[in-house]
Amino acid sequence: MLHAVLGAALLAGLPSNQESRPPNVVIVFVDDMGWGDLPSQGATGWKMPNLARLEREGTRFTHFSVAQPVCSASRAALLTGCWPNRLGIHGALGPWSTVGIHDDETTLAELAKSQGYATGAFGKWHLGYQDQFLPTRHGFDEFYGIPYSNDMWPGHPERPKQWPPLPLIDGDTAVDGLSTLPQQDVLTAKFTEHAVDFIERHADEPFFLYVPHPQPHVPLACSAKWKGSSEQGDYGDVMQELDWSVGEILAALDKTGVADNTLVVFASDNGPWLSYGDHAGTTGNLREGKGTTFEGGIRVPCIVRWPGRVPASEVDDTPWGSIDVFPTIARAMNTAPVGPIDGRDATDLITGDGGSPRDAYLCYYRTNELQAIRSGRWKLHLPHGYRSMEGRPGGTGGVPTNYTYGVAQGLSLYDLEADPTEINDVKDSYPEVLKHMLVIAEQARQDLGDALSECDGAGRREPGRAETTPTP
Repeated sequence: MLHAVLGAALLAGLPSNQESRPPNVVIVFVDDMGWGDLPSQGATGWKMPNLARLEREGTRFTHFSVAQPVCSASRAALLTGCWPNRLGIHGALGPWSTVGIHDDETTLAELAKSQGYATGAFGKWHLGYQDQFLPTRHGFDEFYGIPYSNDMWPGHPERPKQWPPLPLIDGDTAVDGLSTLPQQDVLTAKFTEHAVDFIERHADEPFFLYVPHPQPHVPLACSAKWKGSSEQGDYGDVMQELDWSVGEILAALDKTGVADNTLVVFASDNGPWLSYGDHAGTTGNLREGKGTTFEGGIRVPCIVRWPGRVPASEVDDTPWGSIDVFPTIARAMNTAPVGPIDGRDATDLITGDGGSPRDAYLCYYRTNELQAIRSGRWKLHLPHGYRSMEGRPGGTGGVPTNYTYGVAQGLSLYDLEADPTEINDVKDSYPEVLKHMLVIAEQARQDLGDALSECDGAGRREPGRAETTPTP
């Protein structure tokens, strides 16, 4: 139960016209941005002054992890506070998938609406394409965006002409079919315009704004204004436009006078798609990238700003994750999740009062493979196969290099404080830690299952299922 004093504490110091309002919430969730793509975390070749502003006015979390290193699964966790494999959401749902988020699952938008919030989503959805799965059926008053990844279209370099035109949807109606890169060039600006308009129209009431930008996922696309603007080619240009987008959203919050009563979260859905080389980001010194459960695949940039509540100009290395965002925002809204969820309230962490939300974070991938577990400084990898660039450079110009698939990872324990690159296996030196982590693994298998050990799990739920194959 929430403490009775919470509401008063959260409202202290607000302008008089907002004293009776719960905080607005803005989540900017970009696609495939690597941990090392923030200039403050080592990126060079592009400038991000608006994200730097967000860091000065908030806290940068350097050990923030997503639930899975892939699009749909990652978004399911963010928006429900549940492990995506519990919900039956795996991988990246494509145009012909008949699976999506189930009607019985509660999204952040539905929770917000129950508290009187206006809700809007502008960008990439990726939790199902048919009408029953779209954002407007799951708590969002407004949606303008694409239903799945921007590379699932006729311009895909590996599968040309196999994909239908990429639908651009307004509400629940497709208003355009994107098949050329110039059509994608304007998307970041369009989504930003919709986000700013949403803030301006709803400044007099509490609102939840979700901006899941499709960039910097390939194919890279940006407005003419930003082409050639960076020192790092197409990827740097895209990053600078995304930074501009954040700046426009912050400016709209300032202009409407609601900035001090708005919780802003900036993060990425997973690590970079390394096979794309100069059209992909960087993990810094973290191992591997998107599509693996090593730190480069699941640890992502994260900045949180909430004036007067989240400390300014702080850097925090306490582990937490996207699975915890739902209950944390629920508390900020003075409510609680409906039914049990997997995430833990991270309010004490983000407000600087210390503590980690949970003992362990599960790293599932593919179709319900339990591949790794993180607990504090420790990371246990269970035996599995993974894809790797093996230190080779990726492709150029938007054409990827092939991964080496099926690389074997044995049972290994890493100390992420001493060894963030996950190279030195220390399981023989810390048998008690290993024993504890293996107990957590078995508990996870009994609850969520594990394809690697052929365990079904008792706590898994069915995803939503459409009766017919979609026709994008």
